[in-house]
Amino acid sequence: MLIRSATRADYARLGQVMFDAIRGGESPYSTAQRRAWISQVPFGQAWNARLARQHVFVAEVDGAVVGFMSAQRNEIDLAFVLPAARGRGGFRSLYERLEATLIAEGWGAVTAYASLMAQPAFSSVGFYVVHHEDVVRNDQVLNRALMKKSLKQAAN
Repeated sequence: MLIRSATRADYARLGQVMFDAIRGGESPYSTAQRRAWISQVPFGQAWNARLARQHVFVAEVDGAVVGFMSAQRNEIDLAFVLPAARGRGGFRSLYERLEATLIAEGWGAVTAYASLMAQPAFSSVGFYVVHHEDVVRNDQVLNRALMKKSLKQAAN
């Protein structure tokens, strides 16, 4: 698996990965909840601007994008792995690359609003739950957790 920085040319594909990761495969969310979470593939100027403001890393297998993770300031914004690629270390590899970048920039901690699906993956790399919350999207209630991790600075 190759982990690399995303380029603007990746942005449309990343929108599709996000859509497919939410809408496909096993999930603790109902079909109605997943439809409410994301109704269409993110694309266009607003999507491109969102990604352009962040650190974005892509996971590839045999040249195909299978996942991505992004962060800005002290928060992970997006973290998605395609259903067919789950359980192969992609999330961990993406997170380790992102964490190294954040530590190099001097971040002391990082947070993430993690879906029910993502909470175990975030826990596996050292995040803990600060609190659970419900968000409403298109009349559907989605449970998620604010999670946090302290980052260790490298000794000089």
